[in-house]
Amino acid sequence: MGISFYVRFRHLFIVVVFVATIVVFQCYWKTFSLLNVSSFIGNNVTFEKEEQGLDLDHVFDSDEGRNSRKGEIFSSSSSKSFEVENHENEILSFTQKTLHNYTQKVASDGSGIQSIEIVSQNGIPWLPKTSLPSLNNKSMTSSSSWMSKLVRPRPTTLTQLNSQLLQSYNYSSMRPKWSSRCDRELLSAKLEIENAKVISNSSGLYAPVYRQVSKFSRSYELMERKLKVYIYREGEKPIFHQPKMRGLYASEGWFMKLMEGNNRFIVKDPKKAHLFYLPFSSQILRANLSDNKKMEQYLERYVNLIARKYSFWNRTGGTDHFLVACHDWASRITVQPMKSCIRSLCNANVAKGFQIGKDTTLPVTYIHSVMNPLIKIAAKPPSERTMLAFFAGGMHGYLRPILLKHWEKKEPDMKIFGQMARDAEGKRLYMDYMNSSKYCICARGYEVHSPRIVEAIFSECVPVIISDNYVPPFFEVLNWEAFSVFVRERDVPNLRNILLSISEEKYLALHLGVKKVQQHFLWHKVPVKYDLFHMILHSIWNNRLAQIILQ
Repeated sequence: MGISFYVRFRHLFIVVVFVATIVVFQCYWKTFSLLNVSSFIGNNVTFEKEEQGLDLDHVFDSDEGRNSRKGEIFSSSSSKSFEVENHENEILSFTQKTLHNYTQKVASDGSGIQSIEIVSQNGIPWLPKTSLPSLNNKSMTSSSSWMSKLVRPRPTTLTQLNSQLLQSYNYSSMRPKWSSRCDRELLSAKLEIENAKVISNSSGLYAPVYRQVSKFSRSYELMERKLKVYIYREGEKPIFHQPKMRGLYASEGWFMKLMEGNNRFIVKDPKKAHLFYLPFSSQILRANLSDNKKMEQYLERYVNLIARKYSFWNRTGGTDHFLVACHDWASRITVQPMKSCIRSLCNANVAKGFQIGKDTTLPVTYIHSVMNPLIKIAAKPPSERTMLAFFAGGMHGYLRPILLKHWEKKEPDMKIFGQMARDAEGKRLYMDYMNSSKYCICARGYEVHSPRIVEAIFSECVPVIISDNYVPPFFEVLNWEAFSVFVRERDVPNLRNILLSISEEKYLALHLGVKKVQQHFLWHKVPVKYDLFHMILHSIWNNRLAQIILQ
């Protein structure tokens, strides 16, 4: 019996040692993996630094984010298992090098733990200001839960964006607490649009650049005839009612200026309004309140004021209210206090809270002169465009350095540059390259949006949009594949082959589409039919119609 007990004890001891070995190995491997991927994950964060000005005057170089955020480190794409493709490895390599060049301002709380604000690429924090353990802290091994939140979402394809748009038509906003005459007018308009007579072309409209030209034509006509907007008078200048008309974020200012001065759509009696405009400037708000939480609280107080003073917000929960905001951080600071509103945003990132079918994309138009809002380029015809593709700009974000690595000075027909000189000669050269190229590369910077899309359209250069998860302007009505090319970020190494694979016949069709769609991207001091002001308003009207329900 003693021998039997000894044998059983020895077997038990072997099992315990074996299990302990596995546990130790797993803990070691988890720690080792965590330390190896921490630099990769760290590249998805932003460390706060001082803002570098709010109104740069350079021409045709967007500097997205440099004048709007606090020094961002670059993010990169990853699967759940942290396996990256060759292109993503290049992004990782670049961001790791960049990370060492940044000074991380950390503050010790006296417990050996450092406090760092981690912010995503569009300014939205995956974690609020919080205490994160340093790499040599034992608790790092238990931090996989928050690390999983830093993994960049899988890119959304154009096909998936189209699918989301179709699905959004089945979405209904909050049922109003009581119906109104305005609701019934909207429902009537919605039925008229759905039953619009099919037409191949409408006066001033080129059918191929629209999803359904018949419905758009009818919808636009009804908007001009029926839509009434009430603008809240509350809110102090300069954040409210004082538009900024120049610079990268001028789209929100131009819309505010033209909306508040419009006699066709504005009503003084809110009971007659189909939509309610919240006229604040996200850019000026950012300049006055640099803290994200303070900006969000400021807007929350404003909404509470509106809700207490008027009955209209409470009737629908804000679903018939809208805002127009171009600053990169607008999507974040409005997501809670104004989450039910129709948001017209430049930073239309579907992976960061932008809702197709409810929200709408505001085009980025860099305005250099209030008197001459859009520079007109004497565009060359296709036969005189001798270069295949062109890009020039600052190295903002993770993607552009990869673009230059693969294509700068690699092929004579690929004119891919970094930042060009900002003097008169540099501006002239930039415009000449754009005017002489078949395709203009619109690569994302820190954020998904870029003014290069509108610039390309002005110069009749087919836009090549390289920005995963970006919803292009007026996506609800325009058929972007009829006048632009979409390339996934991971396909940058194959960019030239993609463009060369487009037949001459297809290119000429794209070029024609660009010419025909130009009218929708023009600002006028006095708005004209189908121009940028009316298209922004129509997108808001369209999304409200799509969601209207009655009791």
